[in-house]
Amino acid sequence: MIRKIIHVDMDAFYASVEQRDDPGLRGKPVAVGGSAARGVVAAASYEARVFGVRSAMPSVTARRRCPDLIFVKPRFDVYRAVSQQIREVFAEHTDLIEPLSLDEAYLDVTENKQGIPLATTIALMIRDRIRDVTGLNASAGISYNKFLAKLASDLNKPNGQAVITPARGPAFVAELPVKKFHGIGPATAAKMERLGIVTGADLRTRSPDFLRRHFGKSGDWYHRIARGIDHRPVEPHRVRKSVGAEDTFSADIHDFDLARREITPLAEKVWRACENKRLTGRTVTLKVKYADFQQITRSRTLTGPVHGAEDLETIAIGLLQPLFPVAKGVRLLGVTLSSLEDDEGQGPQLTLCLPGFD
Repeated sequence: MIRKIIHVDMDAFYASVEQRDDPGLRGKPVAVGGSAARGVVAAASYEARVFGVRSAMPSVTARRRCPDLIFVKPRFDVYRAVSQQIREVFAEHTDLIEPLSLDEAYLDVTENKQGIPLATTIALMIRDRIRDVTGLNASAGISYNKFLAKLASDLNKPNGQAVITPARGPAFVAELPVKKFHGIGPATAAKMERLGIVTGADLRTRSPDFLRRHFGKSGDWYHRIARGIDHRPVEPHRVRKSVGAEDTFSADIHDFDLARREITPLAEKVWRACENKRLTGRTVTLKVKYADFQQITRSRTLTGPVHGAEDLETIAIGLLQPLFPVAKGVRLLGVTLSSLEDDEGQGPQLTLCLPGFD
């Protein structure tokens, strides 16, 4: 059976919520995030995007590109509440819903609750209903698999939808630059370009062995999507892969003791999230971003699960210590717990003693 997949993506979600709730922001360039010198843009309105303002951009860069940019502090409790309203709209049509974030999700409507034969009709109904319930606009992509549905949702943004049929899928992918493929980042796209792979058609000419040799296990995936093939099902209960927290500092950190103290609230935040989800994990990853935006990670995988914020903190500090003294300041630190599993209340793990921290 050919699947009918819809990818729904809210338009400039955080910024649109702020413009909805504050009429004075409507029609103006808005950035959700911190306006301080070390701040980062979490989301930008379409009025701001005209000036080249994008999410994850340093606030100083955003302000330079758009001097009239209005910064608004994020209200994640409000965004979560609106996201729940949106998911209730999805549930009117299907239980096969795979949320990707607060503002986007995949829906499998091959067999839907209202017996509507056309996925394009369902997508239109969902977008209209979201607007009625939340006052916000959504865009949608419709196709026979998740990869193409995701690409289609970007074609007519904002407040639009597009369909890529099975007959059109392979040709659509062939014409598309690989740098626009979902899941292929700038570094991989640059590597492909060095190998003479610029479009999907170029990618299609490379053998699985060639792609595995240059891109490892991702090579098989690239071979399939170059042909418009994606057999992944919509997973309503997709297992979360990691829980993390990070912080960007108002001034670069050069001192180890200061950096060590910053690990404590991060570990506590990660562990609170794990407790809420009744999760634990075995792999701890430390993320470090330096003043020049170079980013590195260090990880440690344990034989048994972590069972407390103190253990998580100790492991992260153990990963941090060898990086000091630093030649350049530390701009950001992050702590992530992965290799997740259900916390069955197995009892505390033996206290970890690392050199210098017992």
